[in-house]
Amino acid sequence: MAEGKYEAGDNVYREDNKFYSTIVGLAELRNNVITVIPLKGFYIPSIGDIVIGKIIDVIPTAWILDIRAPWNAILFAKEYLSKPLNVMKEDIRSFLDVGEMVMAKVTSFDRTKNPLLNAKGQGLGKIQKGMIVEVNPTRVPRIIGKKGSMISLLKKESGCQIYVGKNGRILISGKSRENEILVAEAIKKIELEAHISGLTDRIHEFLMKRR
Repeated sequence: MAEGKYEAGDNVYREDNKFYSTIVGLAELRNNVITVIPLKGFYIPSIGDIVIGKIIDVIPTAWILDIRAPWNAILFAKEYLSKPLNVMKEDIRSFLDVGEMVMAKVTSFDRTKNPLLNAKGQGLGKIQKGMIVEVNPTRVPRIIGKKGSMISLLKKESGCQIYVGKNGRILISGKSRENEILVAEAIKKIELEAHISGLTDRIHEFLMKRR
């Protein structure tokens, strides 16, 4: 519970001049708005989110992807291929098949139907190298850090490229498997210790020791 001249944000409601959380989570105050980040939860898609999806089914003109949400996502062939798909002559599985991973953008979603994805554009498409780590989607802001501070630290100390999906899947691509594993271990440490102060310093020390 909190009191004061604030505004209620996500997962918070107001009674008189008191604010209450509707869930168990971490309170955050920004720009005079109180929000509560849930300790655990599903990923809820938003238009414009970058996600990493896993193909779980194929239909003649589209792929069905698990994006760690209550709804599976749909990636139509026209939103991935550079040319129209000829369903009479081409097998859609020759381009992407079950089990493969794709980085894509959420282009449509309103909770009444499955999210639609687009995998065209810089940085999007089939993932062909690197390691993927899964974390609770609610931990994504902490892994990125304020103004990107935490993700910048991970990149600098490991030399790896790191792509964070809003759905809690993170792609790590480095010059060696050892560097990728180091970042993966650091990310899991962030996930476990996100609620403890001084996390950035501990992660920096962890990376320095492990290197």
